[in-house]
Amino acid sequence: MARKDVFGSVMGAGAPAAEVRDVSGYAVRGASRSIMQSFEELSKSSVVDLDPTLVDSSFVSDRIDDDDEPFQALLAAVRERGQDSPVLVRPHPEISGRFQTVFGHRRVRAARQLGIPVRAVVKKIGDEEHLLAQGQENAARADLSFIERTLFADRILRRGYSPETVKSALALDDTTFSKMRTVSAHVPEAIVLAIGAAKGIGRDRWWQVAKLMEHPENGKRAAELVKSKEFASFESDGRFTRLFEVLSSVPKRARASAKPQERAWAPQDKSVRVKITDTGKMFTLALKSKEASPFGAFIADRLDELFEAFRESELAKKAGD
Repeated sequence: MARKDVFGSVMGAGAPAAEVRDVSGYAVRGASRSIMQSFEELSKSSVVDLDPTLVDSSFVSDRIDDDDEPFQALLAAVRERGQDSPVLVRPHPEISGRFQTVFGHRRVRAARQLGIPVRAVVKKIGDEEHLLAQGQENAARADLSFIERTLFADRILRRGYSPETVKSALALDDTTFSKMRTVSAHVPEAIVLAIGAAKGIGRDRWWQVAKLMEHPENGKRAAELVKSKEFASFESDGRFTRLFEVLSSVPKRARASAKPQERAWAPQDKSVRVKITDTGKMFTLALKSKEASPFGAFIADRLDELFEAFRESELAKKAGD
C-alpha cells in the first residue's frame, strides 16, 4: 500500500512525488502529525544553494557507512545530471553560520566530494522535530536496515527522548520496538558496527543473536570473533551469519558436564559410611553398612525440621551481611 510522500513538497516544483510504502500502520499523531504538517508548509519555502562544507551531520547518526556502492551510484548520478531533490537542513543550534542536516546526508556528502553547492531547504526546527523528520523520511524511503534503525532508536533514547518519540520517528509498532530494545540491551554497539548495516538481515534474526548474547560466555566469543581476519573478509551479511554460527555452536567445554565434587563421611565407630556427591544441580547422599537404612530413615523423617533450620541459618547470614 502506497501513501503520499509527505516530504514531496520539499523536493521542489518539477520533481515527481515518490511513492513510498506504508511502513507499519503506526498511528500518526501528536508531535509526528505536527511535523508532517510542517513539511507541507515547506512547499512555500525556497530552495537555496549552500556550501556543503558549512553543513554538518545530524546530531544523531542513523546510518552505518560500510557499503560504498550505493553512494558511488548517487555520486555518478549527481555528477551527470545534478542534484535532483533538495535536502532539508536547519541552522546549526550551537554554531552560528553553519547548518545541520535533517535528512539528505548522502546528497550533502556527494556535493562536498564533487565540490559543488548543495541544494537545500533551510527550516528552523527544534531537536525533537529534527529527529521526527529524520526518522520519518528514512522510514518512508525504506533504505535503512533493521540494525541501523535499531541503533538510531537506541541513540535517541540515550539522549533522553521517550519511547513514543522513537516509535513515531521510525513508524514502529510495539513488537518491533520491543525486539529493538532486546537487541540494543544485549548486542554491544561495537559488535554491531563491526558487522555493519547487514541490509539483508531482519529483526527476527537479530533478536535471535540478542538472545544468544545473553550468555556471558558468548559476549566474550563475539568480541574475539569480530577482531579476526576471517571475520573481516566477509561482507556485512556474511559477518552477521558467521557470528550467528559461532554463537549457536556450543563449545566443547560447555558441552562437557561439570565434574562432580565427591567426599566421604563416617562416624568414629565406622558404623555407617556416607558418600556425598555434588554436581551443582544435584546433591546426593549414599549410605552404606548395616546402619545405613535406619540412619537414612532418621534423616528422611526429619527433612522438614532440617530444612527449616537451613532457612533460618541462611536468613541469619544475610542479616549479618
